[in-house]
Amino acid sequence: MEDLCPELSHQNHSSAPEQKNQGREVDCRILHLLEGARSATGITVIIDVFRAFSVECYLYEMGASLVRPVGTIEEARALHEAIPGSILVGERQGIRCEGFDFGNSPSQILRGREMVRGRVAIHTTSAGTQGIVNAAGASEILTGSLVNARAVAAYIRNRLRAAPLMPVSLVAMGLSAKTPAVEDELCAEYIRAYIEGQKIPPSFERRRRDLKNFDGKRFFDPKMQEHFPEEDYHMCIEESAFAYVLRVARDEFGYYSEKIPVGQED
Repeated sequence: MEDLCPELSHQNHSSAPEQKNQGREVDCRILHLLEGARSATGITVIIDVFRAFSVECYLYEMGASLVRPVGTIEEARALHEAIPGSILVGERQGIRCEGFDFGNSPSQILRGREMVRGRVAIHTTSAGTQGIVNAAGASEILTGSLVNARAVAAYIRNRLRAAPLMPVSLVAMGLSAKTPAVEDELCAEYIRAYIEGQKIPPSFERRRRDLKNFDGKRFFDPKMQEHFPEEDYHMCIEESAFAYVLRVARDEFGYYSEKIPVGQED
């Protein structure tokens, strides 16, 4: 595959985690869709591979100063008015929201990186950001996608050292938070395997490369390239490209994600 982001130092980490499971059983559940977000407890990872939380990683890679996930288009526009110089990123049914600067597309963000750099990105989507605003029972919220799956797991393992009984909820948000999506379920399985110190089996890699035959089909439809460019597919399935997590917090403006580097584990 041609390198779509030559300026990024991506590394694939499909091998086993550095630290093996030391026999501690982890309370790690995979949940699903909006109902799963609402029932999540403990450390909660809201997963959206195609494309919300892949996009948020790429926004930070392209120099966004902050990413603010919101639930509705109206909230996004109001926040845009309140934060001078901010940009609007988002979709409904995969189509860029009217008047927004970018759709929910990492390749658009890559091409528009000069517009992104140094600015606050306000982000709303049909699935991923809906999970954030509905995860009221979570003690801590992370976003998750294949591009930082290993870092998410490493961060959680570090947190569990201090609080080993903390539950972990991995929420696969699916299509429009209503229908299960193969890529989100697979990402949840990757993260759980890394958390539990398992070796990633070859079947996971085969399934990852086969995503183009499931929900990834739309990225290869010539008629859909305006809204689902093929480049997005390749950028979103690059497993564990980034060594950081995006942790969700709140301030007077609402939710925001903060980029937290995750170093090598002991």
